[in-house]
Amino acid sequence: MSANISIFVPHMGCPHKCSFCDQKAITGQKDIPRAADVTATVEKGLGFIKDPKTTEIAFFGGSFTAIDKSYMTELLSAAYPFVKEKRVKGIRLSTRPDAIDGEILDFLKGYGVCAVELGAQSMDDQVLLANLRGHTAKQVENASRLIKQSGLELGLQMMTGLYKSDLQSDLLTAQKIASLKPETVRIYPAITLEHTLLSRLYKSGEYSPPSLDETVDLCARLLEFFEGEGIRVIKLGLHSSRDVESSYVAGPYHPAFRELCEGRIYLKAAKDAIKNTGEQKGRFTLFVNPAEISKMIGQSKRNITELERVGCICKIKPRDGLEKYQVAAQKEQSDCF
Repeated sequence: MSANISIFVPHMGCPHKCSFCDQKAITGQKDIPRAADVTATVEKGLGFIKDPKTTEIAFFGGSFTAIDKSYMTELLSAAYPFVKEKRVKGIRLSTRPDAIDGEILDFLKGYGVCAVELGAQSMDDQVLLANLRGHTAKQVENASRLIKQSGLELGLQMMTGLYKSDLQSDLLTAQKIASLKPETVRIYPAITLEHTLLSRLYKSGEYSPPSLDETVDLCARLLEFFEGEGIRVIKLGLHSSRDVESSYVAGPYHPAFRELCEGRIYLKAAKDAIKNTGEQKGRFTLFVNPAEISKMIGQSKRNITELERVGCICKIKPRDGLEKYQVAAQKEQSDCF
């Protein structure tokens, strides 16, 4: 598992303001970092890092390859010595699909960049247009191909529940993203924040975001899908912060969103395992991998509560050899555990 020392470059380099974008709220930062800030942040971060071989300096928050080249060089020049001295694995950055070409990739590799993440958000051109993304699905495909050909790690980011999208559009986006063979994916449910186009559309009644429950169902499906494709989901849900919560208007925000999704996967697996015993109600022992017990129980014990609601009183026990998301069930003959 890799670790990031994150440096946010808020809303710089991006020629568009997308429907969902409020970078100050998302990053909790409004001042732009300089070289000295990069050095200080990395030095501080290294004090908490156990394994430099899996640690990356990460430039997030804006469209890194679209910022002024002299400023980009300033930031990379400050980060590169940590790579050269093997104090970190490399540099990761996020950018727009239309801000990538062969020349910029060669430039990035010269400064120790090892991974590039593209904000694809959707692979539906109508959704991209409606949300003012300013690029096409084809540009995502082209940029992804260039990144893979350069030998850099490819990451893709998608958003669910955008304006003009629906369940089928989001599922199709996931399938198209998987076909591009990224090493990593981030999934962000669209959250309506103040001072955004989504906020105006929501208040006018033109945009109705999906519920938290609907979004957890969808993102649980996406999490299983991507992991089944051998693609690591390194982020699921918007990072919780005071700024996001103070700017929140509507949408499926939850500070422990991934936990909800993983719990939903386990709830479905538990119901299937109980069904396979030939019984529908009663007392059961559910077995899961020892590292996965809390996910089976669910946040605030919601999985246990839901199983009780449908007539299944369950006790959770560890069992070595079970895979992640795998549940085995045993019907108890006695009323006593």
